[in-house]
Amino acid sequence: MRTLYDMIGKVEAVVAGILLILMVLLIFAGGLARLAAHPLNWTMDFATCFFAWACFICADIAWRRDSLMSIDLLTDRLPAHAQRALTYLNYMILLAFLAFVIIYGTQLAWTSRARSFQGIPWISYSWVTASLPSGALLLMLTTVVKTLDLRHGRRVISSAG
Repeated sequence: MRTLYDMIGKVEAVVAGILLILMVLLIFAGGLARLAAHPLNWTMDFATCFFAWACFICADIAWRRDSLMSIDLLTDRLPAHAQRALTYLNYMILLAFLAFVIIYGTQLAWTSRARSFQGIPWISYSWVTASLPSGALLLMLTTVVKTLDLRHGRRVISSAG
């Protein structure tokens, strides 16, 4: 299980990097084409799609690495068992929110299937909205792994010296 989870993390990093590079290249190509009086309207649409997917994938990468912003001024002063309880509570709230996002994000992706991009009308806008439940699913997987790690004592609660 852990090997699969680690492999997913490596694939996420590669995909996020590729999406960010493609996004920059498309925006640059669109700008050059506009400068040459031959605008490529579809470049911004693809860049928007890549940006949405990259945002959610990068959010999971940051969550995996504990690189998200946190304020632990008060929690660091609590005893270890209280910190542990608050961490569990935080994870449960996060899991409930992510379940909500998955359910309603899936509905949004289904609802927007008939909508298309302005510059590329043959591609459904659902490709953008599907990034929401997909990213939430990745974040949920990471939260479950973090919860299991905490339960098995594989994660240090306090960063205070």
